[in-house]
Amino acid sequence: MIADEASLARLAGLAQRGDKQAYAALLGAGRHWLARYFRTKTLPHQIDDLVQDTLLSLHRKLASYDPERPFMPWLAAIARYRFVDHLRLVYRQAEDELDADHPALDSDEPAITARISLERLFESLPEAQQRAIELVKIEGLSISEAAASCGQSESLIKVNIHRGLKRLAAIVERA
Repeated sequence: MIADEASLARLAGLAQRGDKQAYAALLGAGRHWLARYFRTKTLPHQIDDLVQDTLLSLHRKLASYDPERPFMPWLAAIARYRFVDHLRLVYRQAEDELDADHPALDSDEPAITARISLERLFESLPEAQQRAIELVKIEGLSISEAAASCGQSESLIKVNIHRGLKRLAAIVERA
């Protein structure tokens, strides 16, 4: 397997130009790295889905990659965003299950664990960033609705979301 930055950047550049073999090699190297990356962050039965989602994102974003830059930080950023999306999805599913007034089952444990993890991550954010992310990214409000709810401008809501997600990604990456 090819693992050094220069080779991966070269493979990504070739894949951008339509080289199928380079693309397959890039996906293989990415799949291996992503499986190791997500193994430390989530439950074993969720790893394959996260790897596939990230590889789909890599496919969609490949045209935006600059082959002159290192490949792994670019892939890691995509993986972080997919992981945050995964946490958001797990949180919503847990909330839906609780809203349906179902008795707690053993199968709820991963969702509850994800919610606790999300709350711990949120503790490291300033209140304004927590609230903006929760309203827009978790509850699904529009930017203007969140701005009205918080008494902040729409641009400040966007800045708080951006900075908060960036800080969360850095925390997740360090962990």
